[in-house]
Amino acid sequence: MNSSLALIWTITAATTLLQAGNGLLQALMPLRMQAEGISVASIGIVAAAYGVGFSTGCFLAPSFIRHVGYIRAFASLAAMVSVLILTMTQAHSTLAWILLRGLTGVTLACIFTVTDGWISARATSSHRGRILSIYMICTKVALMLSPLGISLGNIRTDGLFMAVSALITLSLLPIAATTTKEPNAPQGVRIEVKKLFSTAPSAVIGAFVVGLVNGPVVAITPVFGVSIGLSQDQAAALLFALQAGSLAMQWPLGWLSDRADRRYVIAGLAAGASLVSLVILWASAQGASLLILWSFAAWGGLALCIYSVCVAHACDIVEPGQIVSTVGTLLFSWATGVTIGPLLGAAAMEVLGPQGLFIYSALASLGLAVFIAVRIIRVQRTPAKGGFADIAPSSSASAGLTPRAEVGPDQDQGLAEEAGQKDVSAATRVETSP
Repeated sequence: MNSSLALIWTITAATTLLQAGNGLLQALMPLRMQAEGISVASIGIVAAAYGVGFSTGCFLAPSFIRHVGYIRAFASLAAMVSVLILTMTQAHSTLAWILLRGLTGVTLACIFTVTDGWISARATSSHRGRILSIYMICTKVALMLSPLGISLGNIRTDGLFMAVSALITLSLLPIAATTTKEPNAPQGVRIEVKKLFSTAPSAVIGAFVVGLVNGPVVAITPVFGVSIGLSQDQAAALLFALQAGSLAMQWPLGWLSDRADRRYVIAGLAAGASLVSLVILWASAQGASLLILWSFAAWGGLALCIYSVCVAHACDIVEPGQIVSTVGTLLFSWATGVTIGPLLGAAAMEVLGPQGLFIYSALASLGLAVFIAVRIIRVQRTPAKGGFADIAPSSSASAGLTPRAEVGPDQDQGLAEEAGQKDVSAATRVETSP
């Protein structure tokens, strides 16, 4: 176990620092744009640009890593992100924000591919669950706590952007100091949406709707908080609540999904997210700030966990040799939703006021629950025969939901283990992305 930790401590430390900067940026960007008088609709377009950039980065990353290797890829990409963050201090138009946010989407997608591949390659079968648990808990806590740093500076000045840039630059130090050999370069992944939809439509639609809903809520939540009368610190705390709820609920939901048809869990999570969206609407109308905070935690515990269950559901169905392509396809479906969702969520806020964001969330989540319910009625499936496969109880859902591949011959076991690793990686990437 100690030798395995020695192999991944550098990438875990680097990613934790990177996600600390990323989490602060998630709270800072929309508040800065709003303070500069940029409309909610324009903020939604900026968020959609991130989705476009992230999708592009997912396709570009494997070839880039193959060309320069993991260490050089991380170092160059982190340096690019740091420069982009500093350039944001000079962004005073919607077009500038769109371009910069799109470029950060490309670079962050490539960085997450580096970190996912590194961890997956270095986590051995005997300690994989615990290794992944440590990695995800560290990065999740950083992403959860860092938005609270918004209280340490003024969003109208450049200090907080400099802090984000500093954190991302510091992430270079563990990578530069590593003495371990970098993993082998990744191979490309085929995207087959039509084929996967014919096999596991619930997973494809689920991943897409997750992007439609989670994308705008995470991106616009600080603006929502300020618009309903919360202070900037309280608005940033809503992001903390989202991530805290997700972290708390992931393991119980993973345990539950391994003991039933996973579609029931997806439908229940979607219906719950729709209901909690209505609670947020009521609490915001009453000005009950404490109830709003707890409601956001509940929403995060439901909505932010759906994607991992969708990945596990699809991987239960497809053959072991198709899992890598399946995960890539679901990631593409999610990224498509993230591109479209902020436009729809921002439009709802423009038309209906701040509450429009969660009216949109309630309707979209309810639509997913109804779709899954119809699929359950039409197609009966046996409960998953997976498990947590070496996952420690402290792990998050993106690790806990990794299904055990049903393989027969011994020669297929290596393929199943590799597929399980990539399943975890994609789920992690989505849960740690805005």
